[in-house]
Amino acid sequence: MDKINIYNLDGKKKGLVDKPQIFNIKPRKDLIQKATEISQSRKKQIQGRNKKAGLKNTAEGWGTGHGLSRAPRIKGSGFTTARHVGRVPFAVGGRRTHPIKTEKNLKKKINKKTNKLSIMSAISASGYKSWVKERGHIIDNVPEIPLVIDDKIQSIKKTAKAYSILCSLGLEEELVKNKNSKKIRAGKGKRRGRKYKKKRGILFVIKDDFGIIKASKNISGIEIIKIENISIDDLAPGGSSGRLLLWTQSAFSELNHYEVPI
Repeated sequence: MDKINIYNLDGKKKGLVDKPQIFNIKPRKDLIQKATEISQSRKKQIQGRNKKAGLKNTAEGWGTGHGLSRAPRIKGSGFTTARHVGRVPFAVGGRRTHPIKTEKNLKKKINKKTNKLSIMSAISASGYKSWVKERGHIIDNVPEIPLVIDDKIQSIKKTAKAYSILCSLGLEEELVKNKNSKKIRAGKGKRRGRKYKKKRGILFVIKDDFGIIKASKNISGIEIIKIENISIDDLAPGGSSGRLLLWTQSAFSELNHYEVPI
């Protein structure tokens, strides 16, 4: 069985650990993209239209004998829209033919085994340097992929200390790149509470939190998640696999519990 180096808080080799069988799976992009699409469908907000929309007017048909079409027309005179066609779908301000309804179910489903295999594929893809580079991560100074660090990092409570440890592992360029990627969003979203957007950077997978989550909260370009909460949205944001992962030793060992298909 292949071995993976474990690095201490100074960025030096500390020991070896067996490489989990999950990294021997051939990553499947189709499954990863499918699972991401289904996961995103569950976050969509239900939309609908007011049933009276386009019908709040006085339009009535005139019948025949006026040399005009029998479309319903707004009653009255002396104002701009008097005698204009209203209510019907082809009229300005009229109702919609088939409006979207709140009853429509937007949530898509996925088989449990397929979902599990997609997560395993995404984890496996993070163990290939070519996949990680293709996603845009800077890993020239990273000593090894997958990257495993000592469990002592989970007890770090100072942001400066956490940042220096990440830099000692060759992740400084990646952190700087993500910090500089913050841009103002194009479109209306900037006035809807999401003015800025930035790239997704390193995902730090831990088993227990003894202060590291709070310590890393203010470091731009890193997200922390517990191994039991890991999902396809974390491993492959937007369906793009090969995210740069940093594992603690205990979280890395948990990957041995996955039943790898032969």
